[in-house]
Order: sequence, then C-alpha cells, then structure tokens
Amino acid sequence: MAASVRRSSPTSEPIAVRWALILVGLAFMALFIVLPMVAVFSEAFRQGFGPFWQSLQQPDAQSAIRLTLLVAAIAVPLNVIFGIAASWAIAKFEFKGKAFLITLIDLPFSVSPVISGLVYVLLFGSGSILGPWLKSYGIEILFAVPGIVLATIFVTFPFVARELIPLMQDQGTGDEEAALSLGASGWQTFWRVTLPNIKWGLLYGVLLCNARAMGEFGAVAVVSGKIRGQTTTMPLQVEMFYNEYQSTAAFALASLLALLALVTLILKTALEWRYGDELAATGRGH
Repeated sequence: MAASVRRSSPTSEPIAVRWALILVGLAFMALFIVLPMVAVFSEAFRQGFGPFWQSLQQPDAQSAIRLTLLVAAIAVPLNVIFGIAASWAIAKFEFKGKAFLITLIDLPFSVSPVISGLVYVLLFGSGSILGPWLKSYGIEILFAVPGIVLATIFVTFPFVARELIPLMQDQGTGDEEAALSLGASGWQTFWRVTLPNIKWGLLYGVLLCNARAMGEFGAVAVVSGKIRGQTTTMPLQVEMFYNEYQSTAAFALASLLALLALVTLILKTALEWRYGDELAATGRGH
C-alpha cells in the first residue's frame, strides 16, 4: 500500500527525467561556477608559484589587501550590531512602521551598488551641503577610507538581519519572558538567553556579510576615486592590474578573492551540516 502511494505521488518522476534534471544542474554549475574558478587559479599559477607570490608582494597589491581587510573589520562588526538590534526589534516587538523597516532592510538587495555609491557622492560631494562643511573640519568622506566603509556597510547590512529575523520570529518571546519573570535584567536576558539561541544563525550571517564586504566592487568604485595605493580595495586593484595587462598580478589577487569565496562556502556548508538539526530543533521548540 505504501509503495503504491509513493508511486502515485505527484512529486515522483521517471528515472530518466530525474537524471536529466541532475545533469542540467551539474552542467550549469560547471559552466558558470566551476570553470571560471578553475580558470582564475590556472591563470594565477600559469607561470609558477614564484611570479604568483611576487605579484602579491607588489606595494599596490599589499595596500589593496590591507585596505580590504580594514574595511571588512569595520563594516562587519557594525552590521552585526545593526543586524541584532533590527532583528530583535522586528521579531520581539510590535510597533508602527515595522513593515517599512523590513522594506528598508531589503533595500540594498534591490538597488544597484553603483546607485548606492552615487547617493554618497550626492551627500558628501563638493556640491552638497555636508561635503564642504565636513571638509572645513578636515574630515574627508569621499575618495577616502570613510566613504569606502560607508558604501560597504550600505550594501552588506541586510545579510545579518535577514538571517536573524526569521530565526528570532520562529523562537518567539517565551524564553525572554521566562528569564525576565525570574528576575534577569535586559542585558542578562540578551547575553544568556537570546544570543545563545541565535549564535549559529548569527555566524552564518557574518560569513555572508564578510564575503560580500571583501568582494564589493560597484559602490566602492564610485566613492573611492581609485587612488592607487590609497583607496583601491582588492576588487578594484584586480581591475587596474588587468587593464594594465598585468595578468599574473590580476589573477593572483583575484585568486585570493576566489579562495575567500571557497572558504566561505565550506564554512557555510559545515555550519549547515553540523548545526542544521540544532537550528531546526530550536525553531520547532518555540
């Protein structure tokens, strides 16, 4: 009886159809993901490890790597703070404008990064009100590190919040209410109840946020001015090397970004494999 039910299931397909779908999926992945990654690494090491390493030791490459790490080190923690605060407010409280706040959080997903960069040019450029006023106090936003950080924060702030909002909504407010009824303060409740419940979702969001922060191109290209050795991040420096026909240097730096993507994917998969059941159980338990 059970066998007949499985055979008549609307989701069952003939073996040929299933294999065809699997092959189409694998071919798509190979064509658009695997082959480009292989091409990047093969070009980076085409002349051997020596030229690859020398390319990464160039002052411009070193400066780009340092700036990329600095921007990520500033943007990711700020987005973690915003993501936790926003998701806590949305998931735990009811207030007017809640739907509008969720829409604002999703805004960077629907706006081109180039447009977001232009917004900061309009806000802090020489023709704006804020730009000359800040410059009179010696504060440079555009074509400097602060502008790159602001642009990076804008394009990456949804990642942590969007991972935590559904998780916190599934968990509800039962644990927090129980902790408060037992005399715990607000901060004690957050550190001992809320944060342990969201730790793996938070780490998942941080991984995605960090990968996007290091790989952002469009918004950073607009606000940085591409000043060599000062405001060029790794993606911008890859483009500059490539346009100057320094292919080994371009692909060497690109391989680092590709390696970051692979590490992020591996960590993401490891989290899903190791803690997927725990996260699902946490959501069901509430």
